[in-house]
Amino acid sequence: MSLLPRLVRPFSSARTWIALGVLAPVGMLAASGIMLLDLRQDAWDKAEQTSRNLLQVLERDVARNVEMYDLSIQAAVDNLRTPGLAELTPELRQLILFDRAATARDMGVMIVIDEHGGIVADIDAVPPRKGHYSDREYFQVHKARAGLGLHIGRPIVSRLTGERMLPFSRRINKPDGTFGGVVLGSVKLSYFTRLFSQIALGRDGAINLYLRDGTRVMRQPFVEADIGANIAGAPTFQGFLRQNSGSFVHTSVRDGIERHYTFTRVGDLPLILNIALSTDEIEAEWRVKALVIGGIVLVLCGVTIALSLLFGRELHRREAMQSELERLSLTDTLTRLPNRRAFEHAGARAWESARHNSKSLSLLIVDADHFKRFNDRYGHQVGDEVLQGLARCLSASVHRPNDLVCRVGGEEFAILLPNTDEAGALRIAEKVHTEVSTLAIGSAGITAGVITVSIGLAAGAPNGTALSALADLYRLADAALYEAKTSGRNQTRCAGQQCVPAIPPRLKLVCTS
Repeated sequence: MSLLPRLVRPFSSARTWIALGVLAPVGMLAASGIMLLDLRQDAWDKAEQTSRNLLQVLERDVARNVEMYDLSIQAAVDNLRTPGLAELTPELRQLILFDRAATARDMGVMIVIDEHGGIVADIDAVPPRKGHYSDREYFQVHKARAGLGLHIGRPIVSRLTGERMLPFSRRINKPDGTFGGVVLGSVKLSYFTRLFSQIALGRDGAINLYLRDGTRVMRQPFVEADIGANIAGAPTFQGFLRQNSGSFVHTSVRDGIERHYTFTRVGDLPLILNIALSTDEIEAEWRVKALVIGGIVLVLCGVTIALSLLFGRELHRREAMQSELERLSLTDTLTRLPNRRAFEHAGARAWESARHNSKSLSLLIVDADHFKRFNDRYGHQVGDEVLQGLARCLSASVHRPNDLVCRVGGEEFAILLPNTDEAGALRIAEKVHTEVSTLAIGSAGITAGVITVSIGLAAGAPNGTALSALADLYRLADAALYEAKTSGRNQTRCAGQQCVPAIPPRLKLVCTS
């Protein structure tokens, strides 16, 4: 039974409830913050996974189409070695050279160029269309490097059709290994435009295809000026070169927008594909949720804190009222001195302390002389002023923190003096008589010296055989007071051992054994 009150006691404090009322919303805010951070991470994880899935689909489509075009080019290179090809008619020679060539809507030109840059075979025309290509970058590259294999060049505008294309080419070697020309195949950039435009990435999202030298092949959304631009020195492109695939967040040098870049290399080709999502758009939905949830939580926390503060204030008021009621229950309303109940509580503690420490305890019972006459002659209001004046005189007679002056009833007062022997108590009694001798009530014409008191003094140690309780000490002091009254008043009488006079000669002080 004693454990439960100890557990409940802290919750009866206003400070405890205020603290709980503040800590609980703080906990709610912390939990909501963690939840919102998790939601934010989910948004980023979703964007990352979506970008990777889209990259995988796009990379496979681009790689498959490039492989198809390369197989067509390789077939043409191989067919050039067919015996007697040069003696055949142009139509038959075209049919043999391009018999395995792929046909697709976005397939551009496919031609065979000799070592001088002229067209010797054309998949779309017999006889071949005219053109000279020795100045093209892919022609120069193959002429300079014998074992290059498939070469993907920078985007060009076809001299035959006027369309933008991405060139694929392979070298033709003569029987002696010298340069014999180039087989060129190309894909229209419209293929990439159509492929990328099927994917919606938001207002600031983008899909880019680059060559490994930093040349932009295609961008969605399409901007004419971006095609063929080289960004090899940009920090974003440097990030693409560090590994075959990955992701990072960076600010674009093109438009200053921060984006999340997910990138991959297209197969074994010198092509880099990336998807860029605006970080603002990634978090846009999350921000709406965060604002709604955060706003609701803040309102709830604010209401909780406000209610807790109000409840705490009311609880504090109740505690203050209880404290005031308790104080009033221990205080005499007229003199503002502790009352008899307070005297009994303090006396019990002082008695136990004296008994435990083997110290003396003294008690003075002070009673106003002829108090009834003051009431009858001057009225109760003056009588009250007399009692209030006596309270001030008695309070001025003691100075130690543990000394206690009480009004125990009517015109009777008690002064409890812990750790004080009879001699010390006599000095206090002397001071009481001295202070009272100066008391005057001007409103009633009562001059100093008219009001006097009688004092009964008892001193002893709780461990003594004669005293077993505070009531015994009070009884002795009360008996001494009675003797002081019957012996003429305005004097101090001691109970027990012979008292030593300690007050002015004009006051009688008698001690009895």
